[in-house]
Amino acid sequence: MEERLQKYMASCGIASRRKCEEIISEGKVKVNGVLVKELGIKVDPLKDKVEYEGTIITKEQKKVYIMLNKPEGYISSVKDEKGRATILDIVKVEERIYPIGRLDYDSSGLLLLTNDGEIYNKIIHPRVELIKKYIVVIKGEFTQKDIKKFESGIDIGGYVTAPAHIKVISFDKDISTLEVGIHEGKNRQIRKMCAVLNHEVLSLKRISIGNIKLGYLKRGEWRELNKEEISYLNDL
Repeated sequence: MEERLQKYMASCGIASRRKCEEIISEGKVKVNGVLVKELGIKVDPLKDKVEYEGTIITKEQKKVYIMLNKPEGYISSVKDEKGRATILDIVKVEERIYPIGRLDYDSSGLLLLTNDGEIYNKIIHPRVELIKKYIVVIKGEFTQKDIKKFESGIDIGGYVTAPAHIKVISFDKDISTLEVGIHEGKNRQIRKMCAVLNHEVLSLKRISIGNIKLGYLKRGEWRELNKEEISYLNDL
């Protein structure tokens, strides 16, 4: 049965479907020995030979779903042009896996990794609107006025954020600890929102993605998702 090349590549664990489209456009893929750059091409996994950077690719036999408590100081990608440490320096498995979404270099917490392109697309698709929760420590007192702005949306530079869920957990010695819930994933979004309100973010940790919770997993540790967690993701 034929399927689009980028979908087939994602099912082989190369990258997310969107990233595979970029790889095809960059001329890194051959089908039956012919270089292709068009995104509309379809392949039959049983008949066609697909090569990525000179290596024939096949569908992953084992699907892997991993939860990582990412420490600060690691890049949320499989490689970094600047030579910085990546999450694959922590998570070492035989399968070719990639992160679902990102966490900033200086942020920590829950990050999911997989070689299942379908699950990846379910989680990042805008229609799903999965709430992601964070514990955010900032300088200064987070006032009721600040809360109302967070809850109504903030212009972070040409983009107005969707209403966010926010709760002040504590305030002590000019330091506020917040629980923030957003379903968007703009680059450094929470940091930018806080900056608009003149609050410096001291630390940011993601604690949940939908019903998937970080729990007591220690920083720098990882585990495979259990059956209930995988079932939840499949049902999205």
